[in-house]
Amino acid sequence: MNINSWIVLFSAIVLLMLIYAVKNSRRFNLYDHWLHHKLVHKRDGFKWQVIAFLNDPKLMVVWAVLLASLLINEERNITALWVLATLGFTDLVGIILKKSVHRQRPYKHSALEDGYSFPSGHVLGATTMALILLQLFGKELGSGFTIGLLIIWLMVVISRLSLKAHYPSDILGATSLAIFCFSISQQIFLAI
Repeated sequence: MNINSWIVLFSAIVLLMLIYAVKNSRRFNLYDHWLHHKLVHKRDGFKWQVIAFLNDPKLMVVWAVLLASLLINEERNITALWVLATLGFTDLVGIILKKSVHRQRPYKHSALEDGYSFPSGHVLGATTMALILLQLFGKELGSGFTIGLLIIWLMVVISRLSLKAHYPSDILGATSLAIFCFSISQQIFLAI
């Protein structure tokens, strides 16, 4: 097995364990609530709302279309299609998972947040887009680019927790799902 296969397997195992725990383990959910309470002391409003807005799942589709347009302009049509398919596939699986798990959002979440909590759509999109950008430009732009993507991703994670929109397991579930879907999509793309 190569490293990518191990990553797919590990992310799938983590995701399946989280789904099971969120749906079936009262102890896990109590711990997740406790951890959420410990991580979120107060709502630090405006800046986190701006970050959440810029990484909204609907807006992430716009960013993907803009990236695909740039790639088409460079005559990288297959790569552009891969970008759109990767984000679309990941978002579709995330929506299905949200509707299947039916997890309610944390107590006192923002009135701007609706829908279910697991997995975080913002973190799902941000993780997927970061992985796409890393795949496309990581070698060319180097470690500074990678660190920048990591900082942006961490800001999205903090915004979701600070706005009380998600539990820590929602973040971990979204990250695992994004890695899983991206890895599958990457294997298909590399096979073309």
